[in-house]
Amino acid sequence: MLIGYARVSTRDQKPHLQIDALREAGCVRIFEETASGAKRDRPELVAALDYMRDGDSLVVWKLDRLARSTRQLLETVEHLEQRGIGLKILTQNIDTTNAGGRLIFTVFSAIAEFEREIICERTRAGLEAARARGRKGGRPRSLSEKDLKQAKVLLTDPEITVEAVARRLGVGPSTLYRYLPAARQTIQEDKG
Repeated sequence: MLIGYARVSTRDQKPHLQIDALREAGCVRIFEETASGAKRDRPELVAALDYMRDGDSLVVWKLDRLARSTRQLLETVEHLEQRGIGLKILTQNIDTTNAGGRLIFTVFSAIAEFEREIICERTRAGLEAARARGRKGGRPRSLSEKDLKQAKVLLTDPEITVEAVARRLGVGPSTLYRYLPAARQTIQEDKG
């Protein structure tokens, strides 16, 4: 029996193309979900695997719909093989129920991982070049120095809670603690 699995990464994306291809391939049941490929927790994939029996094949539209790394792909295929379940990837015409399909699958997954590593290397190189020119990468700070000074002053008042200060500054308490570890204690000790 052919069981389909369709995955999109964001709510904005629609799985229609994948589902149509899976139906055309003859899948009797299709499991679909919205989840990042890098995320290990994919309940619909788990449900599909639980549903499958020896002799079935899991069908995906494209290799990257199943996993984001060679290790994750190989672990999944190994798990499927141990249970007597095949894997078919429609766009790459791969079928792991035969030796040629297993070889092609391994080569394709290595190429996909290589491509991801090259992208990461380019990103790192770009960030280093920007830093060398005095630019900083990453997310901007949530709290400015002025905000931190204000928070310290407010936290000297035992009547004002960390939660209230965080709310006033428009951040969560955990953010405030990250900038001011043990905020209440340190500030009160400085006062005393």
